[in-house]
Parts: sequence; structure tokens; C-alpha cells
Amino acid sequence: MNLSEHICFKTYAVSRYITGLYKPHLDKISLTYPQYLVMVVLWEYGGMSIGRIGEYLHLDNGTLTPLLKRMEKNGLLIRTRSSEDERVVIVTLTENGTKLKDKAKHIPNAVQKCMDLDNETKTLLMIPLNKILTGSNFRI
Repeated sequence: MNLSEHICFKTYAVSRYITGLYKPHLDKISLTYPQYLVMVVLWEYGGMSIGRIGEYLHLDNGTLTPLLKRMEKNGLLIRTRSSEDERVVIVTLTENGTKLKDKAKHIPNAVQKCMDLDNETKTLLMIPLNKILTGSNFRI
């Protein structure tokens, strides 16, 4: 089987390419790509448990916890134990974390422009990607 026939290679290569396009924009606001994804979830949905963030990002708690600790140290968010269940940690944005959204709002369009990807093509591309993610027990 040829390398070009492996879906895993194509998606891996495209993922690395796209992540690389984000890097210069994220460097300007001092975020890594995984940190940016956490911020996008919190900007969209507000405070939530680490487990819920993991569901949105397809990441486990063991991956998220050190990432969130660094983000808390950088003043972007606060982690607190739930008053209803102390095993659950709730993550909320700080004022600085909330303000960062304005500095980041241009990033998705800037990256899409770098890929020379129009909205119609983007929409068509999202269909099979969403099908793969929602039709499996996908988790990194």
C-alpha cells in the first residue's frame, strides 16, 4: 500500500500544516495551539468541568490537567472544585482570559485565508470530518 493511500497520513499531514498556520498568530497572544482550543471552548460555552472540556476537544483529563494548570498560572483561567461534587473541577475564565478573545477573533479567518479556502469549500470539508468525529468514540 502506498503512503498516499493512507488516510491517517493525509489527515496527519494536513493537521500539522493547519496547526503551523495558527502558530504565528498564537505566538502574538502567548498561547499554544492546545491552549487556544481550550480558550475557544470557554469563550463559546463559558465555565465548565474539565471532563466537559475534554468531551468537546476529544482529550482526556490526564492531558488537560497540566495544560489547564499552566493556563491558570498564566492568569487566563481559574480551576475550582464543584460545591456539589468535590471530585469535579470547574474551569472559568479570568478577566484576562475573557479579554483575550478580542485579540484572537481574527485568527480563524486569517488561517482560512492562508489556506485559500472559500466558505463553501470549508463547509463541504467539515461534513466528512464531523461524520468521523461524531460517528466514533474518537478520543486523543
